Amino acid sequence: MRVVVQRSKEASVTVEGEIIGQITKGLVLLVGVTHTDMEEDAAYLADKIVNLRIFEDDNEKMNLSLLDVGGEILSVSQFTLYGDCRKGRRPNFMDAAKPEYANQIYEAFNSLLRDKGIRVETGRFGAMMDVQLTNDGPVTIIVESKV
Repeated sequence: MRVVVQRSKEASVTVEGEIIGQITKGLVLLVGVTHTDMEEDAAYLADKIVNLRIFEDDNEKMNLSLLDVGGEILSVSQFTLYGDCRKGRRPNFMDAAKPEYANQIYEAFNSLLRDKGIRVETGRFGAMMDVQLTNDGPVTIIVESKV
């Protein structure tokens, strides 16, 4: 799995003109799933992300986690994270998992985040979505379950 983590002040996802997910302070997660990902990958990343110390403490040091600050998550499926642009001019998405399997892992990931006491809003899997956020910092980090 590959997740782009963006610290945000506020964020929302809209489908067909309707806001379907919205958060205040927290993280926007763009979540990509590949063929070999399993629920163990989702568990690893859920634990890693909620404990990442990327929020500032009173001394303006990145020393606090999402759990520490009581933040929320907006999780958006993003198969394009597995786009391969090494050849030609059009990305190849062969490394992205098939939709049915990707959705299963994505839903497990979101459930694992909720099990940690985090409020999780989502986009709609497979839909065309408009994602808006105010990136706080800006802070953007990429985390992967396999190196």
